[in-house]
Amino acid sequence: MARICEVCGKGTAVGNNRSHSNRATKRKFKVNLFNKKIRLADGFVVKIKICSSCYKKLSAMGKI
Repeated sequence: MARICEVCGKGTAVGNNRSHSNRATKRKFKVNLFNKKIRLADGFVVKIKICSSCYKKLSAMGKI
């Protein structure tokens, strides 16, 4: 399964490692995912993969 947040769609990004001599080698920036259960408006509980920033927003709203 892909490492993608099911709320915002944030996924793995790519970039470069930079050495002291400024040589570039490829690297990956992986998203910080959690498997959490959320309560929907009609009382159902759903398991989703959610990133840390979305988790922080939803927990402040009281959804998690």
